[in-house]
Amino acid sequence: MTGPTERSGKGRLLLVDDDPVAGGMLALMLKKHGYAVQLAQSGEACLACVETFSPELILLDIEMPGGIDGYEACRRLKADPVFQDIPVIFVTGHDNPAAETRGLKVGAVDFISKPANPAVVRARVNTHLTLKRQADLLRSQAFIDGLTSIPNRRQFDASLENEWRVCRRSRSSLALCLLDIDHFKQFNDANGHQAGDACLQAVARVLKAGVGRPRDVVARFGGEEFVCLLPDTDLAGAKAKAEELKQAVQELDIAQISSGSATMVTVSIGVAALTPDAEARPDQLLGAADERLYAAKRDGRNLVRCAELNRP
Repeated sequence: MTGPTERSGKGRLLLVDDDPVAGGMLALMLKKHGYAVQLAQSGEACLACVETFSPELILLDIEMPGGIDGYEACRRLKADPVFQDIPVIFVTGHDNPAAETRGLKVGAVDFISKPANPAVVRARVNTHLTLKRQADLLRSQAFIDGLTSIPNRRQFDASLENEWRVCRRSRSSLALCLLDIDHFKQFNDANGHQAGDACLQAVARVLKAGVGRPRDVVARFGGEEFVCLLPDTDLAGAKAKAEELKQAVQELDIAQISSGSATMVTVSIGVAALTPDAEARPDQLLGAADERLYAAKRDGRNLVRCAELNRP
């Protein structure tokens, strides 16, 4: 991979072309029009870059050196649930119907013939970015918890799978905090379900405010449970964050008159961290956090308990 990773509100584009001159000129044109562009020069580099750059659209050459040409790179992307919704436009010297048909079968949304006309490229890119964002908006409605307006369990599962791959590739630690509101059933019974809903919404807000990095995820795990996914975070960092979140919930000062152990709503938190490798699985991280959550509740609630599954 070559070229700097730039950020722009107009769109993130991954441009894959083994010709550094043609690819560089197209990248420069797109950057001048406000796009963030990452340039890769092989199918292998394309698949690696998509994990770290998170492009919104891929402009992909067909003929490239190595074992992965454009068709195969596109096929692999479309077979991966994490990346299959990224639109792929083939930019190629092939202009025959057979090549176009093959490209559409492996999942491309469009073709642009070389030499690429800059106005045509910009128009096609704008069209497919607009379509993708509309589709993303519709999909997001299925991934947001209706009560708390934060990601739901389905979105968390997808995020865990994605961050697992990224952290495995970068050999960095991935941490998870599993939180449970203490004595929530008693709170609901004593105060009513409307108060219970308001409590869940308030806790969700402080958790979301407490994890501000772009890749951090706070989701409603189910019922009165929440989960925080913290990429590039070791056990010490995750424990410190969990203590901050526990204190933030306590400072909401929501009266808990139904519990003999606390006068306000509190949370228990289980924390786990590991560096993903070939021997580990995402469910092990979740299971370890769940075990630590149980330990926090067993030991008296309003506590943080931690586990480290391996060492970087």
